[in-house]
Formats: sequence, C-alpha cells, structure tokens
Amino acid sequence: MTISRRNALRLLPGLGLAASAGAESMRITRYELMPVRVPMHPRLREAWTASWSKQKRDQTSFTPIFVRLHTDAGITGIGETKMPKPQAEAVLKKMIGRSPLEFLSDDSIRGILIAIYDLLGKAAGLPVSRLLSPQPKDRIVQTWWSQCFPPDVMASEAKLGASLGYRLHKIKIRPWQDPIDQAAAIAAVVPPDFRIWADANAWWGAANQWDDRSHWARSLDGALRVLRGLSRFPNFFGLESPFARQEFDTYRQLKGKTSFRISEHIDGSDPMPWIREGLLDAFIVGGPRLGETFTRLASLAHSTGVPLWVEHSTDAGIAQVFQAHQAAAFPGV
Repeated sequence: MTISRRNALRLLPGLGLAASAGAESMRITRYELMPVRVPMHPRLREAWTASWSKQKRDQTSFTPIFVRLHTDAGITGIGETKMPKPQAEAVLKKMIGRSPLEFLSDDSIRGILIAIYDLLGKAAGLPVSRLLSPQPKDRIVQTWWSQCFPPDVMASEAKLGASLGYRLHKIKIRPWQDPIDQAAAIAAVVPPDFRIWADANAWWGAANQWDDRSHWARSLDGALRVLRGLSRFPNFFGLESPFARQEFDTYRQLKGKTSFRISEHIDGSDPMPWIREGLLDAFIVGGPRLGETFTRLASLAHSTGVPLWVEHSTDAGIAQVFQAHQAAAFPGV
C-alpha cells in the first residue's frame, strides 16, 4: 500500500517537519539484513524449552532479523523485519530508489516499517512518538512477560520483574502446569500492587489437550472454576483468550459471570461484533501489522473506550522500543 503525500502528512503530524527537512526528496539507496540469535537466559532455558516442546515448538533461542536502511541523505534507519530473510530481501529490493514516505503505514512491509519511521523521525529531528502524535503520553505501561513455567520459576520471575519496577505481568497458563499453584507461588513473593494478566491462548477450548484434573477447563463451567480459583489472589485481574476467537457464543455465555477483565486478539478480524455486545474489556493486537491496521485499531479503541494492548516485542529490543513509542502516541493504547 502506498499513500499520497497529502495523506502521509494527514496521518502523521510530525511529517510536515520531516518533509521540510528533506524526507520527501530522500531516497532509499541500499539495505543491510542482519540475522541474529538471542539465546534463552540460563535461568530460564530448561523451563522455557520444556514448555515450548509441549506446544510442539522446537526452539531454544529467538532468531530475529535486523534491517538497516540507508538513504542518499546520509540518514539510516533500523528495524526488525518480522519476516523470513528471503521474503525480506524481495520486499527490500523493491524499495530501492524510492522515498520512505511511499511506505508510510504500509502493513505489507511488516517490521521494515520500523526502519521507515526511524528514518522519518531522524529527518524531522523528532522521536517516533512525536511523528505519530503532537502530544504523546509522558509514560506508558510496559509489561513483564513469562512463558508457562513451574510455580517456583514463575514466582522467581515475577519477583525479578517487580524488583525491576514492573507492576504488570503477563503470564502463559497451560494444562501441564496448575494455574492455581502458579498463582499462589507468585502472590507470595510480589507486592500488592503487582497485577497479573493470564493468557490461555485458547487452550481452554482445546478439549483434546486436557488431562483429567477436575479444575481444568473443557467447557465454560471449567473456565469459571479456574477463574474462581484465580480470584482468590487479588494480584490476578485479567484473562486473555480463554477460548478460540471463533467460539463467539462461548464468550457470550461468559459475559457477566466473572469479575476478571477479558481480552482477545483482533488481528485480521472484525472487532465490531465484540464491541456491540460488550464482550471484551480489552483488545490485543500483535505484530507484524504495525502500520495502517494498528493505527485504525488504536483509533477505534480510543473512540469506543475499549483499550488496545499491543504485543510484538518479545524477540529483541528494537521492536520493543518502537512499541513504546506507539503506546505513547495513541490514547487508546
């Protein structure tokens, strides 16, 4: 998707400065792709790989691909491709000789868009948050994040996050670890204002995944049993994707039956049925739709009052910094 100069300036308030600083005439001259490997930290390596192996994921490290764009103005921009290297090569070859403004809000270039915003911000002398908004927020809520670990590991990770200043922890809950045991272990070591948001990733709707433990959720009743158990721990307040997104009727049945805030991913789906029926307390959007899709959903979140949570930064640091600028720029996030 390419957009006109007029629409580019309308979408990003700071682009007027970027254009006047030469961004409009600037051309991309070459690129670099830098595959990297980020190994698991030793304190988590065993627990993390064990959890992922149960999810049919054979992975012992993150392998992001960084990209650096060069221009004829001597300005460079960095990003994470969020796509395999051959695909990134094909996209980048078509960008040579063109203005960064042509790719503004273009979802199809995925994480390369981070490098585009970096170029435009440098041309304007502005942080990306100021490109996206004339008055970005002074502070955002950044979450600590954990895969599904045994209770003792989950507790030590929560304690570490709290010691680093985090006050929101998103954790994965799966059938091979007891979520009530995990909750009890965490609650015993974190301060009262340390909040926890649990993510089931629709495993509660996968009946064939569960063992015979009575508290596990093969149905709405099972989900409510788990939620009642978690509600004994005041730190826990939210649940993400208890069922598959397609199980819309189950979400209807869940409405009003729990005090937990419920969220679901809306990437690529119509959010309006969820909004009309008041089924969700927050929407989740992740990479790699970082441009037009994110902007549209962030605006919808602001207009409807249903907040948007953004997640696309677990691989490496560049996307995390970009995500922070997005979160600062949009009031609905």
